[in-house]
Amino acid sequence: MGGDHAPLEIVRGTLSWAGRHPSDTILLVGIPERIEKAAGGPIPANVEIVPASQVVGMDESALAFKTKKDSSIMVAMDLIKGGRADALVTAGHSGAGMAAAVLRLGRLPGVDRPALAVQMITETGPFVLLDIGANMDSTGLNLYQFAHMGSLYAERVLGVPKPRVALLSIGEERGKGDLAIQQATQMLDDDGSLNFVGNVEGRDLVKHMADVAVCDAVVGNVTMKFFEGLAGFIFDTWRREFQRGIRGKIGYLFMRPSVGRIRNLFDYEKLGASPLLGVKGMVLITHGSAKRRMIEFAVEAGATAARAHVPDLIAGTLGAGARPKRA
Repeated sequence: MGGDHAPLEIVRGTLSWAGRHPSDTILLVGIPERIEKAAGGPIPANVEIVPASQVVGMDESALAFKTKKDSSIMVAMDLIKGGRADALVTAGHSGAGMAAAVLRLGRLPGVDRPALAVQMITETGPFVLLDIGANMDSTGLNLYQFAHMGSLYAERVLGVPKPRVALLSIGEERGKGDLAIQQATQMLDDDGSLNFVGNVEGRDLVKHMADVAVCDAVVGNVTMKFFEGLAGFIFDTWRREFQRGIRGKIGYLFMRPSVGRIRNLFDYEKLGASPLLGVKGMVLITHGSAKRRMIEFAVEAGATAARAHVPDLIAGTLGAGARPKRA
């Protein structure tokens, strides 16, 4: 029920994915009559509607779910908590989704704070950036834990063997960065269990110098949105140039195949959804503006993460006794 285009785009995208994966079960949580109307026809056999009478609106407080006990996000969280669902995908209020996950599901053993991760695009493949919104003012210990969680996600979900983990900082030298980065550097050096490559700068991200880039949520969120905004700016500039007279239109005819390949490279919809790592359940949050195509990719990301048992892996790594020597 959440998202700028809900429930129509959410339902249509989900049903499209369900039709191509008949062995998997989809639970659509929300107001039944609105979901049925959005479906526009018979519900497939592997799709079930789970009733929820309330919705947390995109313009409401992140904590609105506390007074809306039968909201779709709370009912969905209970499906995860009760073991009836293996992954939760939402395009709704991101703050409400993260808060509900932490309060309803709880943190995994050994995790002080969960982290919201996202895949970012480079020419040679995606890398994982975290945290992008779950925590402000992260400590060195938080960054250390983010590094472990991001590495597990890159390895088990993206299929990256021995992921290169780096801290996003203002310089590549070991001593650069604020106190939290310096503390995390020491912890990761002492730990030695990750493929820790030190610091990377913002300009190095597009060069794919790390498979996992770790940072505070403010830095991560700004970095992610700058990437997205810059990509849009570049394509808008190209479009204006190509529309500028007959030469531009002729030039576009010659460059069209190349432009198409670049557009495909920067297709953020394919990245699906951002996993909230560190909670007792697989929760993924996608763009509020997501339409059916992006929802299909988001559901696919949820299914892949569920099969990888990411929460169990994180709990096994960061459980009791797995904290850094200098925590």
